[in-house]
Amino acid sequence: MPFELFVALRYLFARRKQAFISVISLVSMLGVTVGVMALVIALALMTGLQQGVRDRMLGSQAHVYVWKTSGLAEYHPEVEKLLRVPDVLGAAPALMGKALVSKGDQQSFITIKGIDPALEPKVTDIASAITSGSFADLTDGDDENLPGILVGRELAGQLGAMLGDTVNVLTPNGTLSPMGVMPRQRRLKVVGIFQLGLFEFDQSFGYVTLGTAGRLAGKTDPDHIELRVRDIYEAPAIAEEISDLEGTTYIAQDWADLNKSLFSALWLEKVAISIAIGLIVMVAALNIVASLVLLVMEKSRDIGILKTMGASATTIRRIFMLQGLVIGLVGTGVGATLGVVVATALDRTRAIRIPADVYQLSYLPFTVVPRDVVLVVLAAIVICFVATIYPSRQAARLDPAEALRHE
Repeated sequence: MPFELFVALRYLFARRKQAFISVISLVSMLGVTVGVMALVIALALMTGLQQGVRDRMLGSQAHVYVWKTSGLAEYHPEVEKLLRVPDVLGAAPALMGKALVSKGDQQSFITIKGIDPALEPKVTDIASAITSGSFADLTDGDDENLPGILVGRELAGQLGAMLGDTVNVLTPNGTLSPMGVMPRQRRLKVVGIFQLGLFEFDQSFGYVTLGTAGRLAGKTDPDHIELRVRDIYEAPAIAEEISDLEGTTYIAQDWADLNKSLFSALWLEKVAISIAIGLIVMVAALNIVASLVLLVMEKSRDIGILKTMGASATTIRRIFMLQGLVIGLVGTGVGATLGVVVATALDRTRAIRIPADVYQLSYLPFTVVPRDVVLVVLAAIVICFVATIYPSRQAARLDPAEALRHE
């Protein structure tokens, strides 16, 4: 063991009359531990919240939205053309509209989304999110059967609708009559109940075929085409590439741009919480400074003896730097380990439940990212090292004659 480390450990684990110094060192170590643990857990919480909202949002929404200025009277050729763009995995048309759905005395405003049942599963997770009924039963209907509609679990509960029930859908786009424009109303059959995990969709969305949506909204063509891409982080580049395709009149927008305000708020909250909790580590570093200053005052006689025996100022400086680093390394290691263990346990047990209608999630997810843990550990070690500079320099400058004069 190096001489400097040997002396630093002896000072750190002092006994008898120097036990007070050991207590202060222990408190400093606990401060670093608590600060690092809190920071790891907070980052895991914010990362989990971001990823949870993003995954549920992208499971119910597309990655890229494409509009054509000249309209989409024939969407099949446009779908084939967009599928030839590199890294595009799926494309499907969509027709959007607003409606009032009712069953008995219960009613609710919803967003009607007209889809192509053959193409939609390649873009969103609606087919795999069906919990009751069958996605294949979503049809235009005929003379004997009503058109089908898929409703979310929250909406079905609000309306008191079950599989096979009939609901009335009223849209503002009506028909002209002697009494004026009369709202268009149609009866639809609930052929499936889905749960996408995002409260906004489970409570206020209804999926019908393109033909049914066109009749409800008074439209003949889809509004836009939705795309799913291989890498969600490449969606902005793909949207820009689609907008720049020669011979086309496409306008493309990616999921990150459409939800910029939400994810910007989540990122800002993550940074704010990290800075606030990071101050705990700074307080722990101040404790390290205080403990080393007290140790220098307590060990001034020992420092004088070491210098008279030939120890250089560099050796004295290293002794106290190593002592502070040991406090920082042990506290950081224990804190990071406890933070990872606690965050993982909270995530697996789903211990913290939250209202889904407010946060879009039913529980607080914790996602430990190794990069975040490494950054926290490195930052804590650097802070602890900086905290050792002043006390170690003061120890190195101590005059042995002054230190031993009153001994």
